[in-house]
Amino acid sequence: MTTDKATAFAALHVKGKPLVLYNIWDAGSAKAVAAAGAPALATGSWSVAAAHGYADGEAIPLGLVETIVARIAATTDLPLSVDFESGYAADADTVAQNVRRMLKAGAIGINFEDGKPDGSGLYPIERQTACIAAIRAVADSEGVPLFINARTDFFLQERDDARHKGLMTEAIGRARAYADAGANGFFVPGLASEELIAEVCASVSLPVNIMAMGSTPPIPRLAELGVSRLSYGPGAYRQAMAGITAAAKALYDGEAEHSA
Repeated sequence: MTTDKATAFAALHVKGKPLVLYNIWDAGSAKAVAAAGAPALATGSWSVAAAHGYADGEAIPLGLVETIVARIAATTDLPLSVDFESGYAADADTVAQNVRRMLKAGAIGINFEDGKPDGSGLYPIERQTACIAAIRAVADSEGVPLFINARTDFFLQERDDARHKGLMTEAIGRARAYADAGANGFFVPGLASEELIAEVCASVSLPVNIMAMGSTPPIPRLAELGVSRLSYGPGAYRQAMAGITAAAKALYDGEAEHSA
C-alpha cells in the first residue's frame, strides 16, 4: 500500500499540469482537504508549528511532528508528503534516520530544504547532497520509493525580486546536484518571475515546485511555464485562522451589542 501511494504521488507530477497541494497541518485539516477532492496531501512546516504553538524553523519537537504525521496518515488514505525542513540534524546519517521515522509514521514524500533553521543562510551543497543520498538509501531499505522534493531557499531568503536573476546559476546548479544525489523534485519557494520560473523549468530535469504567494502567476500560466507542482505553504492555515477569528469576533461583538 505504501509503495502504491508513493508511486501514485510521483505520477501526479506532470510538467505543464501542476499538482496543486493545499497544505495541511493536522488530521482535521487533512480530512477537510481530502473531502474537497485533493489527490494528495502535504503538510507545511510553518502551519504545523503555528497550530501547535511553536515558531517555524524546527522549533516543534521531532517527536510531536512524528505523532502528527501518524495521525494524518491514519485519518485519510491519500498519499502524504511531509515538510521536513532541513532534517532536524546537521549530519547526513542522523537526518536519514529522522526521515525513517517519518516513513514509519506513514509519509511517502518529504520536502527537504537547504536553508538553515535559524535563517542564517544555506547549508553547503555538499551537505545537502550527502543528506539526500543518505535519505534515499534509508527509503530504499524501507522499501518506499520516497519522493524527495529538494528545496532551495535562495529566493525565499532574498526578498528583493530584482536580485533573483543573479541567483539562477547557483540555484540551477543545486538542482542538478540534488537530482544526481537522488532527489525527485525541485522546490523554489519565493520565485515568482514568469521569466525565471520558465528558465528553471527548462533547465532542470526534475519536476519544479512553486509556492503560491501574492505575486505568483495563476495556475493556468504556471502550467504554460512548465511547472509540475504548486504548494500553498502557510496560506491555507492563515486563511482558516482568519475565518475563525472573524466568526468569533462577530459572535462576541453581537454579545456586546445584546448586553448593551
